[in-house]
Amino acid sequence: MKSSENSVIIETARALRRKSTQSESILWQQLRNKKLNGAKFHRQHAIKFIIDGCKRFFVADFYYAEHKLVIEIDGKIHERQKDYDYMRTFIMNTMCIKVIRFKNEEVENNCGSVISKLKKVLTSSTPTTNRCE
Repeated sequence: MKSSENSVIIETARALRRKSTQSESILWQQLRNKKLNGAKFHRQHAIKFIIDGCKRFFVADFYYAEHKLVIEIDGKIHERQKDYDYMRTFIMNTMCIKVIRFKNEEVENNCGSVISKLKKVLTSSTPTTNRCE
């Protein structure tokens, strides 16, 4: 991608970090600084892809590169954009990226359960070597 395209991506990710939801902030406190099994997660990470010959991107809430794992936190808006979320997940899956979704309420009301689920995912999978499982 061109420099101007990268600038748009960087600014979009920064804006999303500044406007993090409460759920994203709660989960980020559990993931940051390799707190979860030593995994280095990135917050508001751009996923770049090409579709119909056009360069595109979307921003994942959290990304763990070593396992090609995306964590998405879904709020009320996601109830109205199920098709869009399905498309995003499908595109990431074709890129061998696994997507795990949690609802805001799940993170806010039972973050311990979310962390337990994530630990299971991290211990049951191995680092990705550019192949889909």
